[in-house]
Amino acid sequence: MTLIQRYLFRQIGLPVVAAVAALAGIGLLSQSLDQLEVIVERGQSVWVMVKLTLLALPQLIAVILPIGLFVGALIALTRLQREQELTAAYAAGVSRWALIRPALQIALIVTVIALLVNVFVQPWAQREGRRQAFAIRTDLAALLVEEGQFVQGPDGLTVYVQQIEQNGLMKNLFVYLDNGKTVTTWDAETARFGRVDGLPVLTMQNGSMQRYSSREVLNQLSFDQQVFDLSPYAKTTERIRFKPSDLWLTDLFDPTPVLLETAGTRGELAAEGHSRLASPFYALAAMAFALAAILGGAFSRTGYTGRIAKAAGAFLLLRVIGYGLVAASAWNGALNILQYVVPLAATALALRVLFRALKPRRRRAGSPLARVKARLA
Repeated sequence: MTLIQRYLFRQIGLPVVAAVAALAGIGLLSQSLDQLEVIVERGQSVWVMVKLTLLALPQLIAVILPIGLFVGALIALTRLQREQELTAAYAAGVSRWALIRPALQIALIVTVIALLVNVFVQPWAQREGRRQAFAIRTDLAALLVEEGQFVQGPDGLTVYVQQIEQNGLMKNLFVYLDNGKTVTTWDAETARFGRVDGLPVLTMQNGSMQRYSSREVLNQLSFDQQVFDLSPYAKTTERIRFKPSDLWLTDLFDPTPVLLETAGTRGELAAEGHSRLASPFYALAAMAFALAAILGGAFSRTGYTGRIAKAAGAFLLLRVIGYGLVAASAWNGALNILQYVVPLAATALALRVLFRALKPRRRRAGSPLARVKARLA
């Protein structure tokens, strides 16, 4: 790139990065608010909430990148046009194509990033997030413990905890077990869930155990530390159920019978796969719409509010159509080709508007009568 092109690349690229970062921050905030349940109701740590929030972010990239590119490009191009830096570039001999080239390069970079995220990062992150959520949902500690509440577990097990600290330490624990033959209770000052040889256990400190014998005699035992085996109560038949957004492209286009039973129909999976490959092209359309909004008309000192509003409305309509095509393609596989055609056709149309606006308009020849009058004058 020439010096002017590098300058334009920086001037457009920095607002695009800032806009994408701002939208990503909003997405992270929204996800973190949704994940507060993990701490409040499931007793998990802040790190688990942060991990789940970050793992959910790649799925938003397909939505964030085109919008951030559109907003950032509009901000940069409006400033460059208002300060007449583009006019100065024209006066310096920069061609129209050379002036637009840095913006299109940024759009291509964003397209490649979005494609890589959709193909590789999103399925990995979604699968990890699904596994983490499944582990939390089936976590025996989360299922058996709720601060200040008597929680009834399987096979006659009931647990009460007065207080749960952030590090997982439980205070003033009470455990009641009725297995149909004997009734046993434990109470402890502190307790903590853990694993011994891969099996879940509850380690209690400074407590006592009470149990009635077969002769109805109450036996009581005090202990400094007692390990209670929880493996008989940790059995679960649940399995992780992946959604189409969690699957790799190979699974989407060639699903196994198990995936067809749990994740969705063959049409739904194919529509998701084509959406992963086609959605990055909306970045090209976003940049083309932004260029057409600012450079697709005459210079205006009063701003480009009208043209920006039209471009934003057109881009919003384009994305809505794209989402509608994904849903329609799940029922009619022939519509999958439109997932690629629509963004590319919109990009070509916006560039046509842009280049037609940049070309000097030829003056229309006057009528024959006007030409005769001009000669006689």
